[in-house]
Amino acid sequence: MQTLDVISVNIWQMLASLLNLVLLFLIVKHFLYKPVKKILAQRRSTIDKEYSDADEAKAKALSDKAEYESKLAGAEEKADSIIKNAVEIAEARDAEMLAESKAKADAIVRKAESDALLEKKKAEEDIKREIVDVSTLLTEKLLEREISEDDHKKLIDSVISGIGEE
Repeated sequence: MQTLDVISVNIWQMLASLLNLVLLFLIVKHFLYKPVKKILAQRRSTIDKEYSDADEAKAKALSDKAEYESKLAGAEEKADSIIKNAVEIAEARDAEMLAESKAKADAIVRKAESDALLEKKKAEEDIKREIVDVSTLLTEKLLEREISEDDHKKLIDSVISGIGEE
């Protein structure tokens, strides 16, 4: 019968073991499960907050990028208009300088033509005087007589008018 004691079931011992198990379960639940669950909830809320912050930062970055691109497009348009305006001003200044240079060149050409015409007239008058002087001498020698002042002037005028026509 001794073998039966080893195999036998002791209810009080089972109840005590079951009570120990329940007590251990309650203690573990109270001291470990609830704090661990609380820590996990805190971590979950922290992670959720970080995800929401990251989403907000991403949305802000996308809006900043869109704003930057619009400002860049505006700056490019402004730069294009400034360049276009500068080109127009340069072309206007070029045309103005060209007109001014042409006017100066025309004035120089007119002055040169005027000076050349005056020099030509002066040279013609000098040549006429020389011819008059020479013709007077020749006439005096040919006639070998003295000519009066009036005759002399008439003769010179007729020679000059004759030379001018030729």
